Amino acid sequence: MADEEKKKQPERNNFSHFKGLLFWIIAGIILITLARFSGLEGKKEEIIYSRFLSEVKQGNISGTVIIKEDIITGTLKDGKKFSTYKPDDPELFNILREYNIDFKVEPSSNIWINILVSTVPIILVFLLIWFFVFRHMASESSRVMAFTKSRPIMPDKKNRVTFNDVAGCKEAKEELREVIEFLKDPKKFQRLGGKIPKGILLIGPPGTGKTLLAKAVAGEAGTPFLSMSGSDFVEMFVGVGASRVRDLFRQAMRLSPCIIFIDELDAVGRQRFAGLGGGHDEREQTLNQLLVQMDGFPTESGVIVMAATNRPDVLDPALTRPGRFDRTIVIDFPDIQAREEILKVHMRNKPIDESVDVKVLARATAGLSGANLENLVNEAALLAARKNKNKIEMADFEEAKDKVLMGVERKSLVISDREKKIIAYHEAGHTLIQKQLPEVYPVHKVTIIPRGQALGITHILPEEDRFIESNVYYKNSICALMGGRSAEKMVFGKIFTGGEHDLKIATEIARRMVCEWGMSENLGPVSYHHNEAVFLGRDIVRQREYSEDTSRDIDNEIRRILEEAENRATDILKSQRDKLEQLAEALLQKETLNSDEIDEILQLERGEKE
Repeated sequence: MADEEKKKQPERNNFSHFKGLLFWIIAGIILITLARFSGLEGKKEEIIYSRFLSEVKQGNISGTVIIKEDIITGTLKDGKKFSTYKPDDPELFNILREYNIDFKVEPSSNIWINILVSTVPIILVFLLIWFFVFRHMASESSRVMAFTKSRPIMPDKKNRVTFNDVAGCKEAKEELREVIEFLKDPKKFQRLGGKIPKGILLIGPPGTGKTLLAKAVAGEAGTPFLSMSGSDFVEMFVGVGASRVRDLFRQAMRLSPCIIFIDELDAVGRQRFAGLGGGHDEREQTLNQLLVQMDGFPTESGVIVMAATNRPDVLDPALTRPGRFDRTIVIDFPDIQAREEILKVHMRNKPIDESVDVKVLARATAGLSGANLENLVNEAALLAARKNKNKIEMADFEEAKDKVLMGVERKSLVISDREKKIIAYHEAGHTLIQKQLPEVYPVHKVTIIPRGQALGITHILPEEDRFIESNVYYKNSICALMGGRSAEKMVFGKIFTGGEHDLKIATEIARRMVCEWGMSENLGPVSYHHNEAVFLGRDIVRQREYSEDTSRDIDNEIRRILEEAENRATDILKSQRDKLEQLAEALLQKETLNSDEIDEILQLERGEKE
């Protein structure tokens, strides 16, 4: 189909050149005709016949006199051109011969030629008017119609993305390989009566590689890839979005086999009639048209619709039913092995020093998406270039990791010695308790250098990805979070504002322990989870499913968990006050301590918990 379009392109160019040449030919004929009829060829003076005879007898005629039908034309000796009516005078030729006047008799023209000469200019004028007026109207109408056309993005064929460029996502790639095989050999599935899914919905957090996977499917299959965002369909004019959906599927059918990819599907596929103020007419019409198109083209057409969203909870149920988006593929944050593979992909074309340990970086970047990891590698390259290095070293990756996870180092922030001491004891309290308690993540590094919005940070490093946790882990995590606040209260006898973020996280963990995970000894194994009004119009009307007394018990239980954690943290710090002092002093001197230095100060063997 693409080759036919290329063949038609020169024909269109030749036709446009022909139209331009035709325009100038018509314009030239009209100008010549107008010049002729307007007398631009030379103005002639009309004289009476008797004066003409008088001029002949006086010898005032210059050149040849032309006699054509009933008109005599010629030139006087003063250069003036004249014309006169020729009566039926048999003596005219004798008089001209007598006074030696040269004359020429032209035959009379055909009546059809006269009609043609008089009507052609009029026709050409109308053609010229049509050329200008109707062409302008056609261009205006084409602009209006172009407004309703979809403009999908087609990636460059030279730089196609394949599965080699997508690290991790093993299960997702296995699911998508079936789509690739169908696009390459549809008869393999059709001979057994199998039908390939019409639609594939990729769901997952932002930056996990949903769009990249869709491009890789098109790259592996070698088929056209039409990409549009959900917001490209929705316009202020009602009906434009639906028209663009129709045009998009029409283009896909012409390019079949083809992949349509709609990014941010939730922009156009939100549940209908869900808002407080009624529906959104344009978006709902666009969604209705999308539903019709996905249910309207046959599976054998070779058109597969892929879409991506990070908000599957707000999609209309009619969109996710079988027959439309038949298959849903979840793309979550990469695990430790996938992070290692992703880092290697982004390091592939960069000069990496031998000191770089990708496994350590993968462990230290738990919870980061593929886009975050790409940014980390890029930040490390920029830091190494800033320091005029030839290779990217492990120190550059460590600094880039801190920058991505904790923010930019705020070197210009001036902190007084007293505030620096408070921060040092705060972070020392976190670190000491984190080192003493079981089932918590080990401390990787602690610093009192301000980064981002934090004045100091205790950075933990999980040894492996963990997907379920116990109530002991959460109780110990809350205790470690309360360690900074407890250290401040014990050393300075005051509570400072530096523990705001710790208190917020600890309260959220305690609330989820009580309301969602059934980890409260007093309230028992009951879920009191209450959805917040995230999707306006659906959850905001949901009533709370427990009484005021239960709500009061929940608040009391959350407060009890936090107070117990704070008292426990205070007891640990009091029993090891000397180690707290040593950690704080070391932080004031070095500002940053790694795991080995912390173990040396606490006199612990690596990995030991007292």
